[in-house]
Amino acid sequence: MTHATMPAADAANRPLAGLKVLELARILAGPWVGQLLADLGADVVKVERRGAGDDTRAWGPPFVERRGGGDLGAAYFHACNRGKRSIEADFDNEDDLATIRELARAADVVIENFKVGGLAKYGLDAEGLRAERPALIYCSITGFGQEGPYATRAGYDFLIQGMAGAMSITGDPNGPPTKAGYATADIFTGMYASVAILAALRRRDATGEGATIDCALLDSQIAVLGNQAMNYLVSGRAPGRLGNAHPNIVPYEVFPVADGHVIIASGNDGQYRKLCAAIGAEALAENPDYATNRGRVAHRAALVPALAAHTARLGKAELLARLEAAGVPAGPINGIDEVFADPQVIHRGLRLDLVHGEAEGGHVPGLRTPILIDGRPQASARPAPMLGEHSQDVLSDPNWKKA
Repeated sequence: MTHATMPAADAANRPLAGLKVLELARILAGPWVGQLLADLGADVVKVERRGAGDDTRAWGPPFVERRGGGDLGAAYFHACNRGKRSIEADFDNEDDLATIRELARAADVVIENFKVGGLAKYGLDAEGLRAERPALIYCSITGFGQEGPYATRAGYDFLIQGMAGAMSITGDPNGPPTKAGYATADIFTGMYASVAILAALRRRDATGEGATIDCALLDSQIAVLGNQAMNYLVSGRAPGRLGNAHPNIVPYEVFPVADGHVIIASGNDGQYRKLCAAIGAEALAENPDYATNRGRVAHRAALVPALAAHTARLGKAELLARLEAAGVPAGPINGIDEVFADPQVIHRGLRLDLVHGEAEGGHVPGLRTPILIDGRPQASARPAPMLGEHSQDVLSDPNWKKA
């Protein structure tokens, strides 16, 4: 597989072909769900505020340039809205609201990220819609969930990373707590919500029963603490920031080289011995204090600088070549520009160019959803929509009449 221009959209042969998804969501977590389902073949109709649209249309620069001048919205919007059809609506306009209700009654899945209870006054809450359509799968995404002392609070990714403990284990131990460089809480919540929807669809296939799904950013960010959370639950000691080091494995971090830095990720005793041989540090391999991972973790303060003294004498390319030949996991620290120039990334086709007649150059770039089924990439060829672009198409589509 290589980088290629995606042709006109064709969802017919993808797993979720025929599934109707109504997206009443904005920003990132909810739209991430809609984009993933669209990539898998669903018909996703995104309802946007009349005249303004999703907030992220304005979250730039950069903006996607429009042929003849102007723009097609911020890159941020295009990052999470591929594959959808857009309609405009004013929730305070009774005619628009009636249209949204009609679409909701026809949908298989509704995704929303309003504040808790925010859609009840419009008759678009889970209880109201599922009373009329019991087979509906209704997915709510909020900061803190539908219940609990924080349920009515607004949730933002940055705040959630702090509250969920992720920032307490990220960054230099001598520096301030640090957030991840991308929206982990939003994106992981979108992933978990997608899994929940697919599981609910599987159950509906068997029983005909729909579902009400409650996904929270706080829950999701805590869930992906993984081994770090377990380290605390087992030991009773809260882990702290280790910079680029690993709490349970040594050596497993960034090491200096003569022309920069590399990552060395030695995962077992055999790889450690191979690492020492490759960098000319045989004495470190023979030291009984470092013979096992348990010993290396206990003595990391002495071992890591000793290893670094050896790696610092070698250039990046030479060291990586030696370690690859020795079977020791290691790699560069790429900038985003280097990522998309990497031959493996190019071969896997992770960059998309989506045909768009209004875009400068005729294409909008995108990121392929990293799912291959039977060797086929699961990615919609439809670029992110212009605001209200599909209103007439959707409202005249017989598939979107009441089921």
